[in-house]
Amino acid sequence: MTQFQLADTGEKLDITVRELIIAGWAGREQAAIDEHIEELKAIGVSPPSSTPLFYRVSADLLTTEGNVQFLGNASSGEVEVLLLGTERGTVVGIGSDHTDREAEAWSVAHSKQVCAKPVGYQVWWLADVIDHWDELEMASFATIDGEEVRYQEGGVTGLLHPEELLRRFGLDQPQLAPGQAMLCGTLPVIGGVRPAQAFRMVLRDPVTSRTLEHSYHIQTLPVVK
Repeated sequence: MTQFQLADTGEKLDITVRELIIAGWAGREQAAIDEHIEELKAIGVSPPSSTPLFYRVSADLLTTEGNVQFLGNASSGEVEVLLLGTERGTVVGIGSDHTDREAEAWSVAHSKQVCAKPVGYQVWWLADVIDHWDELEMASFATIDGEEVRYQEGGVTGLLHPEELLRRFGLDQPQLAPGQAMLCGTLPVIGGVRPAQAFRMVLRDPVTSRTLEHSYHIQTLPVVK
């Protein structure tokens, strides 16, 4: 069971995540999808069979911890909106689809499975932001060689709207079942995909002046041969 907190009220939500879905290639415009395909092709990743794709990974990869361990130095984060189903409706958070880039070159599905998925502790109700969803903005910042640099930035308009994303996932309404969690796609990287010592991600709602933020430090484990 993972504990979350409603950012507006401080109310705690204890949620047992039973299914974790990674929505890949979830851009709203084909040009953005093609840009991400080319970005990953540069590091050896084959194009997807169709878009979007919904990867299933182990539910226990989801974590709100601020210190995360990864094998080797070939992994990196990417900011994504998190949707999480509860008994009272779906909440919105911020997370990172941290991915092993070496494994991604031969199997995207495998690369998703071998890394923890850090997500923020605080969330909003989806119902509170769905009417102005396209106003939301995401950004990520990577600490590289001891310096934090802007890594990704843009509006959620670059990605499928939750109603359309969940429709393509096979749902009739934009609500996940209790215990379902989905990371909803990412933005292009500024300066190329690369590893970092720490990763910080932000989701901003300029309509209500609210922000969700989470950061995590990366401990690299040695690759023993």
